[in-house]
Amino acid sequence: MIQRLTISHYALIEQLDIDWEPGFSVITGETGAGKSIMLGALELLLGGRADAKAIQTGQKKCMVEASFRLEGFDVKPFFETNDIDFDPAECIVRREVTAAGKSRAFINDTPVTAAKLKELGALLIDIHSQHKNLLIRNERFILDTLDTMAARPELGERYRTVHADYKRAANRLRSLTEAAEKDRNDLEYMQFQLTQLEEAALQAGEQEELEQELSLLSHAEDIRQALASAQNLLEGEELPVSQALRMATDALSGVEKHAPQAGELAERLRSVRIELDDISTELEREVDAVEADPARLAFVEERLSTIYNLEQKHHAAGVDELLQLEQELREKIDATENADELIQEARRETERLHAQRQEAAQALTESRKSAAQQMEQELIAALQNLGMPHAKITIEIAPRTEPDESGADRVAFLFSANKNVPPQDVSEIASGGEIARLMLSIKALISRRTHLPSIIFDEIDTGVSGEMAERMAMVMRHIAEHCQVICITHLPQIAAHGQHHFKVYKEDAADTTRSHIVPLDEEARVEEIAHMLSGASLTDAAIENARALCAKRA
Repeated sequence: MIQRLTISHYALIEQLDIDWEPGFSVITGETGAGKSIMLGALELLLGGRADAKAIQTGQKKCMVEASFRLEGFDVKPFFETNDIDFDPAECIVRREVTAAGKSRAFINDTPVTAAKLKELGALLIDIHSQHKNLLIRNERFILDTLDTMAARPELGERYRTVHADYKRAANRLRSLTEAAEKDRNDLEYMQFQLTQLEEAALQAGEQEELEQELSLLSHAEDIRQALASAQNLLEGEELPVSQALRMATDALSGVEKHAPQAGELAERLRSVRIELDDISTELEREVDAVEADPARLAFVEERLSTIYNLEQKHHAAGVDELLQLEQELREKIDATENADELIQEARRETERLHAQRQEAAQALTESRKSAAQQMEQELIAALQNLGMPHAKITIEIAPRTEPDESGADRVAFLFSANKNVPPQDVSEIASGGEIARLMLSIKALISRRTHLPSIIFDEIDTGVSGEMAERMAMVMRHIAEHCQVICITHLPQIAAHGQHHFKVYKEDAADTTRSHIVPLDEEARVEEIAHMLSGASLTDAAIENARALCAKRA
């Protein structure tokens, strides 16, 4: 349950600090006093959309913080899953919004996303605003209510798991079938491409070697002449370079006794001569090795032309990419030729999961039909207590054309409040007041079967007055035996039955208007309810009437 709520610089609220109590609390105040603002701040805290426009003019940020007591409620798994410290005696949730529109959220001082706030908020508070009365027309809401009534959550979990598995299997089967069909159409062309590549018998690194060989063969005569010329210069007939070096070495060696530097130079010349002799020998071998080979040149040119054409055709950057493409084509052709086997395997898996889904859906349907009978009986009894003695309710469950994540059921909520009027679709026949009483009765049924810490009713009493309002208040009192109930109301009959009463009021200053909320003691409650009965002018009759209403609370 919510223990404390703090709001600062949010809309008309400058600063609000309010402690909340267990049981049934009511909030009253004039229209426009700020009740909806406080509710908006609470919705922001629980993961609602952050809007910088809500920040008071001149302020850098707004902040909403609440403390919750979670003892006795099954919320610990959320904290364990999200690695957040858990203290059942106090959980502090905070949301900040800056003027730049940025939002920060914290659970027990751990930063979290707004989505995580919303996930936790769904476990902490059910905010039932006036427009949520329209949920009675929502098929999914009715199905969820039936599942809550049935108290068999494992059936829904089982169905959703199998349904998700079936959808994945069906999607895979469809993808395999479509791909196989497309590949079969492309098979002949893929085989042609593969044959071309296989016939080319490409080798890794082949292109570079052939290009180097082509360069050599194309310039064989030039290379041979250059090598021979170099050799002739080294080994010329007039005075070979090697002989000149030998003579120079001998001359220097003859004087090395007298000039040590001459000996060093002679040694260096000797090394040069040895290297030149080796180069000369190598040149001779290279000259003999290089020869024009027109046949080999033609082969290399043709081979490179084949490679270049394949690269251009397949937009490949080299032989390595062509070899990779060849392997991919081979695998794709193999897969296409074996596609029937894969498809059959996928079809068997899809059929197996389809049967499992049907079985799970049938169990869910039977559970809902049983719950529908119980829900009809309990709702009729509740509505009779709320002034509809002739209420009739029928919850029709029929097969859905195609099961979805909610199951295989279509549901229709049929209602009648009058004698001799057969039940019809609730959205077509029920008045605003009747829908309000219906929704309150449904919430009462749900509250007895769930472990939700708090419910907030925001003017659920629309279209109701007098004795029926008082009866609705009693229903909320009963709900408050299971969880904390906070009701925003304009009806004195409901306000009088609250165990705790808070008043929201607006105060004008020189240049600002501010909203405040205060708890009321017994005398202040009587006065507030008297104003709700008689308006601005407080009369003795209104005071006495208010005291009489409050006396019924005991």
